[in-house]
Amino acid sequence: MQPRQWQQQLVQLLRRRLEPEASHGRDVLIHAGPGAGKTLGALLGFQAMQQEGKLQRFLVMCHRTSILSQWRTSAERLGLRLEPWNEASPHIQSQAIQNADGWLVTYQGAASQIEGLKRALEPWAGDQLLAIADEAHHLGVDPDEPDGPVWGRTFLELSSQARLRLGLTGTPFRADNLAFCAARRIRIQEGGQLVEQISPDLCVEPRELIAAGDVRPLEFRFQDGWVEHSRAGKLDRDVSPLSEEVRESWRARNLRRAIHLSDSSSIAQQLLIRARRKLEQVREHHPNAGGLVIAKDIAHARSISSLLREQGDRVDLVHSQDPEAAERLSSFQEGGADWLVSIDMCAEGFDAPRLRVVAYLTTVVTRSRFVQGITRAVRMCSTRAATETVPRDPSYVFAPADPLLMSYARSWSLSEPYRIQAQPQEADSDEPLQSSAWRGPSLPLEAVNDGAGAVIRLRTPELPNFLHQ
Repeated sequence: MQPRQWQQQLVQLLRRRLEPEASHGRDVLIHAGPGAGKTLGALLGFQAMQQEGKLQRFLVMCHRTSILSQWRTSAERLGLRLEPWNEASPHIQSQAIQNADGWLVTYQGAASQIEGLKRALEPWAGDQLLAIADEAHHLGVDPDEPDGPVWGRTFLELSSQARLRLGLTGTPFRADNLAFCAARRIRIQEGGQLVEQISPDLCVEPRELIAAGDVRPLEFRFQDGWVEHSRAGKLDRDVSPLSEEVRESWRARNLRRAIHLSDSSSIAQQLLIRARRKLEQVREHHPNAGGLVIAKDIAHARSISSLLREQGDRVDLVHSQDPEAAERLSSFQEGGADWLVSIDMCAEGFDAPRLRVVAYLTTVVTRSRFVQGITRAVRMCSTRAATETVPRDPSYVFAPADPLLMSYARSWSLSEPYRIQAQPQEADSDEPLQSSAWRGPSLPLEAVNDGAGAVIRLRTPELPNFLHQ
């Protein structure tokens, strides 16, 4: 297996950190875009250090049970034995500690079994152990994530005796603290404030991965239109343009109405029609390509599923309350349906390289959630990589022409800084400051047609060089 360039850099970085004279500490933070191969990169790094006699065992902690199997599969490709930790099976654990290269456990599972896991890890402590935090941004202290602080403390406790701690993430986040690598901070001046940022040890931007052919570029189709707010019986129409509304309350209300499946002329239905048509076109060259629809809630997802099935499509509907969700996700990954309709199950770690079209029909408009959702369609499989030239064929994103979503689309392929907190600037402060934070380019939108039902086509910075209309 030929490692990617950034994976080779990771191996070199780990090797330097394990040198006796190393002065940068034992925490390594990797920020790599979706589809970069973070799992495989971490495994390749450990394997290289194991072969050189610098490490012997590793512990992987993940945020979701469904991600564990992906780690095991990747480890098997390299000949590494990675066993799931389960304190309820002491005999299995006794054998695993003798034969396994590493253990797998979720953050939640580790928190509930921390004492038993600490005892089991004692023989691996010291210079032998590498502790890996997958999707490390979940270890930040975030008011919107009540489990975050618990997970962070659990990871710190279990990794206290590890030789190295490796964090993997592709998601910028704002938090008051990070459970490791917290000392690697810089302070910048921005808008009259001092802003602290976490500085990753290695940063791999999506645009670099696109240029190398490791992932697909994305092309966006934003469905525009007029949203009516008039009450029944009112003579004067009260309308607002979706793409040009700058009043926040109106913008949010426009989006809520835009994703509503009312009739065949609605923004949501027009968007789905165009998404289906694009998927049919993609399948002329990629026969088993599939699509993903991200819905607002379960009722909304069921309505979308019914609409697609009426058109003759095979649909898998998954949500967190579905006891068969994991099986449905696996079935879709293997090519069993045309469309996957989901609310909250297809974000970090979900790997389905056959995804080529994403329809974003939810009111969640944070940048992290939007980027996590749309980048499910950038991944490549080895079969397609062997047949497609570089740059790869694009995948397509369809979404309502919400101004926030369009702003995220402009810069999805560029990494944002890890902002921690802002504080008033002290006039007599001697703290060294970095230059102002990068804010990304301001790219014009290309409007195709005018009026209600228009489509705004947005290309990312890489696309104009090699894509045609």
